[in-house]
Amino acid sequence: MAAPRRNRRAGVEDLWWKTVRVDGKEQKVESKLHGSGKRWRARYVDDESRERTKRFDRKVDAQKWLDDIVASQVTGNYIDPVRGQITFGSFYAEWAPRQVWVHHTRRENDRLDRTVPFRDVAMADLRASHFEAWVKKMQDQPLAPSTIKSRMMTVRSILKAAIRDKALASDPSQGVKLPRTRRAEAAMVIPTSEQVGKLILCAENRFTLFIALCAFAGLRSGEASALQVADFDFLRRDIHVERQAQRIRSGVVEIRPPKYGSERVIAAPKELIDMAAEHIRLHVPGDDPQRWMFEGLNGNPMENNMVGGRWRKAKAAAGITDVKLHSLRHYFASGLIAAGCDVVTVQRALGHSSASVTLDTYSHLWPKAEDRTRKAASSLLDEALGSTAYPLRTEGLS
Repeated sequence: MAAPRRNRRAGVEDLWWKTVRVDGKEQKVESKLHGSGKRWRARYVDDESRERTKRFDRKVDAQKWLDDIVASQVTGNYIDPVRGQITFGSFYAEWAPRQVWVHHTRRENDRLDRTVPFRDVAMADLRASHFEAWVKKMQDQPLAPSTIKSRMMTVRSILKAAIRDKALASDPSQGVKLPRTRRAEAAMVIPTSEQVGKLILCAENRFTLFIALCAFAGLRSGEASALQVADFDFLRRDIHVERQAQRIRSGVVEIRPPKYGSERVIAAPKELIDMAAEHIRLHVPGDDPQRWMFEGLNGNPMENNMVGGRWRKAKAAAGITDVKLHSLRHYFASGLIAAGCDVVTVQRALGHSSASVTLDTYSHLWPKAEDRTRKAASSLLDEALGSTAYPLRTEGLS
């Protein structure tokens, strides 16, 4: 049976003197603690029904400390005095094992915890200056603004957990400025159709389909690696994206759901489906529908390092240097947008978690109001005048 919760209460008591009743009258007498240690003890019961105490030399100091505690309890800014002394690193060590993370995320977060300069600072002592200095240090290394933003988001999730656990009253990193990220159109490299065709022609035979799937179905590298024969519906011309492959270490690959749970069915062109069928015929022996389309080591699908090596060979053979494998996904998205596909269609094809993610990434590729105005006016002009070239009339003009 659970112990009953204690009522929240608070008070200041004198440890040197106690009140006793003598002959029916109250009078103060010296206590056993008289003259020993600090005289005044402030005490209160916290939200978990635990009594907290602290001793002071002066009553006024004890009362002020207690008033601050009570005010923080009322406003929701209370910090457990014991939990508040736990360091950032120690809190992370308690909190991290309870999180539902995939291997890659856990590895990156553990690495971040080991490197932050405020790892040994008590939670209650964290200040905005700690995070400002950290951001400046990362910028000076230099790290990309997107990387700095991602690391700060991870740290803030830890701070939010500390607030929930009463180890922190508020987030001290709020208001810390981060380096400005580049606009998507400035940072994004979209290969030309000529470059994509050249990469496919110059790639190893076993890798040709891999490039095509990224360029003409928008697959992420890990999603393409984890494709099985059964994921291709040759009758309906669909590709089912149900998993991704991520390298843990050499020869060890983790199979898990696609990024952000983006399982989806991609409507593929006939030419791509035909390429997949030919790839199976030439390079995927056997009759097990669950066999990998791109097999690597130890019966696993190709891991990141193997994919990267084949991609670099294809680029070298094609004489192309500034295109990343992920750029093929941008190529696919730009093609859908140029063909008039709406944002929801593009979102579903790419497996984005929301339409806002799609817009944040590719909004600059959609036609603007001015483009639509020009196109509409051009259509009206063609409709009115046809293909006849009409010379400007100049007679009567001065």
